[in-house]
Amino acid sequence: MLRIPIGRRLRTHRNCERLTRRQAIQVGSLGAIGGLSLPTLLQQEATAATIAPKAKSVILLFLEGGPSTIDMWDTKPEAPAEIRGPFETIPTNVPGTFFGEYCGHCAKVADKFTVVRSHTHNDNGHVTGYYYVMTGQKPRFRDGQNSRIPANTLFPSIGSKVARELGLGGTVPSYINLPAPMDAGGPGFYGPEYAPFVIDSDPVQPDFEVKDLRLAPGVTESRMARRQRLLKGVESITGETRGKAEEMSTYYQKAHELIMSPAAQKAFDIQSEPESTRRQYGYSTIGQCALLSRRLVEAGCRFIGVDNPGWDTHADCFPTLKDNLIPQADQAFAALVTDLEDRGLLDSTLVIMMGEMGRTPRVNNGAGRDHWSKAQSILIAGGGIRSGQVIGSTDEHASAPTSVPVSIDDVHRTIYTLMGIDTHKSYLTPLGRPMPILDGGTMIPGLV
Repeated sequence: MLRIPIGRRLRTHRNCERLTRRQAIQVGSLGAIGGLSLPTLLQQEATAATIAPKAKSVILLFLEGGPSTIDMWDTKPEAPAEIRGPFETIPTNVPGTFFGEYCGHCAKVADKFTVVRSHTHNDNGHVTGYYYVMTGQKPRFRDGQNSRIPANTLFPSIGSKVARELGLGGTVPSYINLPAPMDAGGPGFYGPEYAPFVIDSDPVQPDFEVKDLRLAPGVTESRMARRQRLLKGVESITGETRGKAEEMSTYYQKAHELIMSPAAQKAFDIQSEPESTRRQYGYSTIGQCALLSRRLVEAGCRFIGVDNPGWDTHADCFPTLKDNLIPQADQAFAALVTDLEDRGLLDSTLVIMMGEMGRTPRVNNGAGRDHWSKAQSILIAGGGIRSGQVIGSTDEHASAPTSVPVSIDDVHRTIYTLMGIDTHKSYLTPLGRPMPILDGGTMIPGLV
């Protein structure tokens, strides 16, 4: 079943108030924002231009609602109890790097990825934040305002951009969402050809299957081929299809290609994985989605977005973080990175785990943490990056970066650069306005 993602639940996120390169040139320098001078900016752009792209695919594990990274990858053990929370800090296999105690799986493989601790913005809305992460565009609506309509009827998502620039890499769609549509993850003005294929079911369930991927009972391949020819004949009567008819024709063609492809069906067959591998990832939704993502990378998918909700922990958050959220995400990420490396796929696969924001440094009166977009950690692995390091830092309460801040534009710039996508390319909107793939941001410093 092919669907265009639409807004579902409320989210929260930020806006990075950072100068563009054009603004930087106008004022002469950027020395006032974290030491990023104009010469440094130009040097970073020159460096990015010389990077040989290695990434062929992206897996985005999206912790929807905002992970409490102060309890995970940016702990503050010397802070007061109302800041540091109840969790202990543990060492990783990288000397001098420490994580929260329930990030044990990642701690054992910290040399395989990099932690970016200085990600920041100033939008504390879930819907608006998710929109910003997926499109790279600052929202032009209030948080929650679009809860019943698509969040991005105009701007294409990062997955749609990757799909358009890199095209098909194998037997499966180039852009996939699971186990549900990602908010603002649609194609915008790019059109349905670049919409995600949505696996709208949970691979952790024993009866998991990708809906409508098999021929209906009694329908043979030859009969299906005749139906396809009949459909094309009907469309040819009136000439080129337009509007909704054109959109549905695209979906029919995509569905037909999947139904008739044994290789594509094999890629979705997670039950064929050895039991030991499934246990390695963990029998959780995010764990099995991560495993299925690895299979999709093997089949040539360019961008897989995994939506993992539940991280909006305003009240009594620590039992939920301890027993469910952190261990499941921790195991899934560590297993995915390790498995990709063992199969020789990590250098060509960029893996990112993040949310739309972090959580407040101070524990609230309900024993939870609230929205805090000013500081969040991001995990990045593969795709040719330098692993085993920490980039950026926050203050003693993890409330704000103390190093050069990393914005959404920077994250997008980094992804496109590592994948060899020309960010200077523009496409025309339906109104004839040229819209660049990306307008702003620099490579995350020190990542490559």
